[in-house]
Amino acid sequence: MNVHHLELFYYVARHKGVSAAARHMPYGIQQPAISAQILQLEDSLGTTLFHRRPFKLTQEGEVLFQHISPFFNGLDDLGDRLRGGKEKRIRIATPEIVQRDYLPALMLRMKKRVPDFQFTLASGRIEEIEHMLLQQEIDLGFSTLNSKRTDDLRTRQLLAMPLVLLVSKDSRYKKAEDIMCRDRISVPLVSLPAADTVSRLFQEGLRKRKLDWFPTLEVSSLDIVSRYAAEGFGVGLSVAAPKSISSDVVRALPLDGFPMVEFGAMWLGKLSPTAEILLEEAEAVLNNRR
Repeated sequence: MNVHHLELFYYVARHKGVSAAARHMPYGIQQPAISAQILQLEDSLGTTLFHRRPFKLTQEGEVLFQHISPFFNGLDDLGDRLRGGKEKRIRIATPEIVQRDYLPALMLRMKKRVPDFQFTLASGRIEEIEHMLLQQEIDLGFSTLNSKRTDDLRTRQLLAMPLVLLVSKDSRYKKAEDIMCRDRISVPLVSLPAADTVSRLFQEGLRKRKLDWFPTLEVSSLDIVSRYAAEGFGVGLSVAAPKSISSDVVRALPLDGFPMVEFGAMWLGKLSPTAEILLEEAEAVLNNRR
């Protein structure tokens, strides 16, 4: 018998159905793939292991489940013993701005709360982080969540950030409407590339208002957006995230009614207890809670 097929059957039997099994698998796999591989297991055994609607193990399925349960039930505890205790190491990937502005404070909080906590860190944009998760190269990714994700990924929103326009301290514009009330907006726009979440949501908000305003300067980071706006090269598009905007060099003009940028965590399978603690502390850091 194929051991991977037995693992899938164990989760189906334990959680009483294919869809429930897919939600509880420790790695990403979709329902059709589970169903197809269970059928292969049943074909190899020449018997039906469970009734689909309503779910119920057959006599043969019950025998198989009782035989394999002790092994699969004990894997987590075995892993903990071999590691010398509970898993305290997490592989993380985030955009560069998160690494710079938030991770140092977050890691300090984790070291205080979880003795011997260790982590590895990778940098990447949203699509790169998603790829690393699906390849099981990382355990947890932090990024914006507005884009459609594969069904295998699970997410948790930690922060919702409004869009803002950035102008220089001496700009004549006092509110966003001073710019956007015009039939034709000729003010240069400084923004991230068009595919970035911030830019996409801004253009979505403009379309609802039947306005056209496309970037004159596309730059690679929100820091550069702020720098160009401060020097008067145009109006910058950014988010009102904690620590992201220095009031010493620019003024932020709220974009009322525009979509919010959702920021949070992504992962596959089930979070470890240490990862759950990390998300609690991340939410506290992002929302400036002590």
